[in-house]
Amino acid sequence: MGILDSVKTPSELKKLKINDLKQLSEEIRGEVLSTIEKNGGHLSSNLGIVETVVALYSVFDFPKDKIIFDVGHQCYTHKILSGRLDKFNTIRKDGGLSGFPDREESEYDAFGTGHAGTSIAAGIGYCIARDKKGEDYTVINVVGDGALTNGLNLEAISVSGEKPNKFIVILNDNGMSISKNRNGFYRFITKRTTSKGYIGSKKLIKKVFGRSFVTRWLGNLKNFLARLIGKDDYFDNHGFKYVGVIDGNDIGELVKILTRVKEASNDRAILLHVRTTKGKGYKQAEAQADLYHGVGEKLKSESGDFSISLGQVINEQIEKDPSIVAITAAMKDGTGLSLVEKEHPKNFIDVGIAEEYAVVSAAGMAAGGLKPIVAIYSTFMQRSYDQIIHDVCLQNLPVVFCLDRAGLVGKDGKTHQGVFDLSYLLHVPNLTVFAPTTAEELKNTVRYALTLNSPVAIRYPKEGGEERQFVPVEQSRWETIKEGRDVTVIAVGPRMLKIATEYASGRDEVGVISARTVKPLCDTTLDKIKNTLVVTLEENSVIGGFGSLVAQRLRELTPNAKVINMGVPDKFIGHGSVIRQLEECGLTTRHLAEKISSAK
Repeated sequence: MGILDSVKTPSELKKLKINDLKQLSEEIRGEVLSTIEKNGGHLSSNLGIVETVVALYSVFDFPKDKIIFDVGHQCYTHKILSGRLDKFNTIRKDGGLSGFPDREESEYDAFGTGHAGTSIAAGIGYCIARDKKGEDYTVINVVGDGALTNGLNLEAISVSGEKPNKFIVILNDNGMSISKNRNGFYRFITKRTTSKGYIGSKKLIKKVFGRSFVTRWLGNLKNFLARLIGKDDYFDNHGFKYVGVIDGNDIGELVKILTRVKEASNDRAILLHVRTTKGKGYKQAEAQADLYHGVGEKLKSESGDFSISLGQVINEQIEKDPSIVAITAAMKDGTGLSLVEKEHPKNFIDVGIAEEYAVVSAAGMAAGGLKPIVAIYSTFMQRSYDQIIHDVCLQNLPVVFCLDRAGLVGKDGKTHQGVFDLSYLLHVPNLTVFAPTTAEELKNTVRYALTLNSPVAIRYPKEGGEERQFVPVEQSRWETIKEGRDVTVIAVGPRMLKIATEYASGRDEVGVISARTVKPLCDTTLDKIKNTLVVTLEENSVIGGFGSLVAQRLRELTPNAKVINMGVPDKFIGHGSVIRQLEECGLTTRHLAEKISSAK
């Protein structure tokens, strides 16, 4: 039996010596790797942060002290050490552990985090609540994968020159967000303390004087001179004592530093800068940390055929029109834009975890005469809601938004469900919204979108439907897949179209329409079917979605219109298989049959 099996509670971990903590870290790394190989999940970030989290559990008192992860996908070691080892093999499965911190799951999960940038603001909020209530605990933010430079984190850092005591921000700097960091802010904070001259001089001090007080004194002097020469310490001016750079995979050094940081935080907020190796312990992940950031079962890449097709069609269009620019927010592999970076690097921009900046900069490019395509997951695009309205659509600028992972996303769960985009996009003036059903139809839609000279949003899940012959979207907004006498099912997206066609098969009275253009509606088709029972199917919130638009328009055409809207109910859908999620939402062939039967 290994050490991990004997560590049932955090208090047992505190009894371990440094060598035992090293072994524990390796055992945890093995547990993470073997579990992700079976279940899929976030691999590279979790392998890299093991020692940092083990050291935190050795020094601090959780759950009394609060740990907030930013972003939440790096929390696997935390889950293992907080009494959930026996359930860890269920992570991301139906009814199992979430792949992200979840306040409903454990008291150790102080704050739910699935998107980046939220931790520092939440941590300060925790401290304000603690102090007002006269409580005593430390709040620790673990900020990794490029999240420090998200706009919300920078707002939280800069909103005040004073920060609460017993507040520690740990910057887990692995040189990556999801893809490699290109951010100037990261270059700034690492340049002085990771330069060859700085590191070399500190190594020389240690070599000559060993680990004596002289080494510590000269090291401190070196830090002071670095700040003096730099003339300006960003974090010091914003209420933090900056400490770093520390080897985040050296458990012995971490425990010593964290013990001192814990004591020092009684008087001042601390930002501890640790350097970790993303993917540590698994050679393939260390060499290609971005490709192994999020993987499926058997550690396979999770890029879908829609994403690949997007990269291919953008490359094709750039060859014809070099004014096209592809933009993403730290998701070049997941969105397919790594293909564009490879073939047309000058037409590719990765802004890091900064969706709002991506949208506004695209608006500026469009105003300046370029043709920007912004590819971001549906769940992350919602962070740019104001910018889509105010900076793009209000000015009617030709920006094409490609919303990948739209609809139910399976194992990533409720923080990542792409089921709100139609509701937050359909009411925005000047915006055309498309929902292609196959990879080839996506290519056709992108080509057409680039000709419209106005804002466009194209939403699609990871995988497309089975390829088929289709009428180009520029020739017909909606495509009639099957004619019907009494019932018409209008489906949005590949999964809903599959449900509709399966139900209609063998039923002459049932027609099926693919609503490739979600907005504007196809009034010609609606006029033809206004006297049938119309059922709308969408992988989006049923509140304020496509079905709402159809129902309103049909009742304008005929007061006696019969409409059934089917979509995602008014609740957050948890993690698990997409099949289970569709069942939970009532979006199956069986549910469709029941709805139609009850309406007749």
